[in-house]
Parts: sequence; C-alpha cells; structure tokens
Amino acid sequence: MLWGLTPKQCWTATLSDMAEHVSTNQFKNGMHIDVEGTIYRIVEFQHVKPGKGGAFVRTKLKMFSTGAVVDRTFRAGEKFPRILTSVADMQFLYDDGTEVVMMDTETFEQVSLSRAVCADDLQWLKEGDTVQLLSVDDNPASLQLPASVELVVTATEPGVKGDTVSNVMKAATLETGATVQVPLFVNEGDTIKVDTREGRYMSRA
Repeated sequence: MLWGLTPKQCWTATLSDMAEHVSTNQFKNGMHIDVEGTIYRIVEFQHVKPGKGGAFVRTKLKMFSTGAVVDRTFRAGEKFPRILTSVADMQFLYDDGTEVVMMDTETFEQVSLSRAVCADDLQWLKEGDTVQLLSVDDNPASLQLPASVELVVTATEPGVKGDTVSNVMKAATLETGATVQVPLFVNEGDTIKVDTREGRYMSRA
C-alpha cells in the first residue's frame, strides 16, 4: 500500500500510474477510461465549441461495475487513464434473468456476465450465437455485437402483395423478441437484416 492512502486510493493510484493516458481528443466509442477511480465505457461523445468560454466534450458513459449510464462533461484536452481490455469469441448459452452465461469457443470455459450490463444487446442474440466478449482487467465487461444480424420476423401485419414501397413502415416482432420498424412488404417468416447499433431495418436477407 502506498503510504497515507486507503486501499481504494492505492488501487486507483497504481492503476493510474500503469495505464496509458488519453485526452478527450482521442475518445472513441467503446473505449474504457478511469474517471476518479471508476471504470466507464464511452457510449457516445460530442465535441462542443461554444461562442463564449472554453471548448468541452459532452459524453454518455456506462459504468463498468453496474451498467448504469451517466452523462458527464469534460474540458477539451482533459486526460484520463485508459483501461486496457481484451476480446474473446464466446457462444451465448442462456439468460437466467440475472446473469447471461457464455462459453469460450476455444477453451469451452463458461463465463457469466451481469444481465444489467448487456440487456440492450440481448434483443439481437439467439441462444447458440457467437459474439465477442470484452473483458476489463480479466473481468467480463460487455458484449461486442456485429454491425448487423439476420433474424426471422415472427409477428407483423400482413404485407400488401406487390407493394414495394420502402418509406412506409410498420412494427414487426423478431424471433429474439425485439421490435423494429419494417417496410409494408415484409411478412411473417421473412428473414431480415438489422443494424444492431441503431436497431434499424436494413434489408431482407
């Protein structure tokens, strides 16, 4: 322990000393940073240059430990320790309502991830799907989905035969339980491609 510091302060100080530092100019979505001893993942950020006063960066951050999302504003150029991460291919086994259980496709080791951390991602996953698991300091942190997935439409209003209009939309429920807006010509049983980042219909598969 560093002299005069509590265990938590010692851990934070040691982490800060070892970590690579990044400024707000180097922010990227998905990057993990240490803010005052708490690990966050950058969900989104926006550089703001007001007419008066100094520039700043408005961010939306997801707390690693709880999955809670918070809004934070930082001065332009402010620096933070970057937290190093690792990624492994995992097979989604099941969701027990509290934890999501994954299996490493190389070692077959099973890993549990808090459901609160990845609840938004589950709407695009089927049991047996392969997805990337992001770990922070060897602790499971979040899932990294592919940019798009193909899912079957299980419920929607009947399509209009011969209608190929794509700018008029209707609701459709997918096999994972997710709901997206689709063109009128999409029917139950169709497989569609969905943008996982925006939850947006892309095309029929």
